Amino acid sequence: MVQTFRALVLEDDPDAATLLRVALERHGGFDVDTVVSAEDALAALRARTYDVLLSDIELPGRSGLDIIPEVRTIDPTLPVMIVTAYPTFDHAVEALRGAADEFLVKPVSTALIVRRAGELAERARAERASSRERVLAIGAHPDDVEIGVGGTLAAHAAAGDELAVLTLSGGAVGGAVSARRSEAAAAAAVVGARLIHLDFPDTRLDPAGGVITAIEEVVAEVEPVRIYTHGVHDRHQDHRAVHEAVQVAARAVPGLWCFQSPSSTVAFAPNRFVDIDGFLDTKLEMLAAYESQRHRDYMQPDVVRAAARYWSRFSPAGLVEPLETVRAAEALIPPPAPDATYAGQGHGPLDAAD
Repeated sequence: MVQTFRALVLEDDPDAATLLRVALERHGGFDVDTVVSAEDALAALRARTYDVLLSDIELPGRSGLDIIPEVRTIDPTLPVMIVTAYPTFDHAVEALRGAADEFLVKPVSTALIVRRAGELAERARAERASSRERVLAIGAHPDDVEIGVGGTLAAHAAAGDELAVLTLSGGAVGGAVSARRSEAAAAAAVVGARLIHLDFPDTRLDPAGGVITAIEEVVAEVEPVRIYTHGVHDRHQDHRAVHEAVQVAARAVPGLWCFQSPSSTVAFAPNRFVDIDGFLDTKLEMLAAYESQRHRDYMQPDVVRAAARYWSRFSPAGLVEPLETVRAAEALIPPPAPDATYAGQGHGPLDAAD
């Protein structure tokens, strides 16, 4: 099966943009989006994962070279291909310093553009596949996960990680179950997450009443290396029950962090602060999917933004999500092969702060 690559074309000249789009679609089999400004390109990159960015230099406002550092922040694996009709020595040097992956000067054949774009996209897919993480977020009710780590999940999605969201109840106390299920599916779709929605009774979750077993089954299926869930410092009984159940069910998962809920107490003590600059709008889009909950204060965009700005006082970033670390273990040195000369004498896993 031939894989379809996704390309973003940043070009303010309509004729040039059409030429690139048609060439990539017809001769490279690409799925192509086009934008006309640097700011539009950055917004598109935050909303969707692409395999290659083709950009002109001369643009209204900021140039295609100016935004390369921000592009790298949003998606470190994304190849940047400069295609320009205005070459200068300074431009070439700036492109190299900005880590552009290709610098082509017009006139250039569309065949070369398509070939190089395909090579760069293939390289990006391979790099993402080798570094992709499996992430599981677990919430007691619909919207719990999005409130706690919506921005973090958006950042994982931009990095190409595989996302799954486990919601344990239909949230009947907070609204119609059918509506809340549809809202949860729409929110998960914003970041391309797989939604696993179970039917435990709202406000009566019990770790010993099948919740531990249900989470164990999902963990065995998803095989996550990171889990985000509720913390122990919480006034809601369901949140505390989920926290307790995850401790048992996910005991073999190397990374486990707890997010803040609207019902968290003042004892919530985060020690990890995830930079969600560039991903807050995606989080707000996820929360907006919960139309039935829009009347709640903690769902209001200004409140969500204010919370992210408040926690930034503990981080160099401007907007963050706070997490309590339960476990952050990783193997820094791979174990030796079974037939290695000094088999059995290698280093074991090392605990490290994430």
